[in-house]
Amino acid sequence: AQDAGDYTCDSGDQQTTASLQVKVLPVLFNKELRNVEAEEGGTAVLRCEISRPDAPVEWRKGGVVIEPSDKYEVKLKGSIAELIIHGVEPDDC
Repeated sequence: AQDAGDYTCDSGDQQTTASLQVKVLPVLFNKELRNVEAEEGGTAVLRCEISRPDAPVEWRKGGVVIEPSDKYEVKLKGSIAELIIHGVEPDDC
């Protein structure tokens, strides 16, 4: 973390120094994904809420990372992460 390091208080006659260590908190899910149904050709939205706003998340299908495309739209707004799947097909299940 960029705030970690040694800090010094200097009175002019004396100095005292202390080290600051920043413990990075894990990104947890405040709201987990829920199962979704969508009609063929429609749009499906998967949504979850994370504990640290704007922390990067990775979406996967069957263990394979999903890259943003015309079909897959990835949004991260504050603590809400969304995967929008356009033109849903049975193969997307």
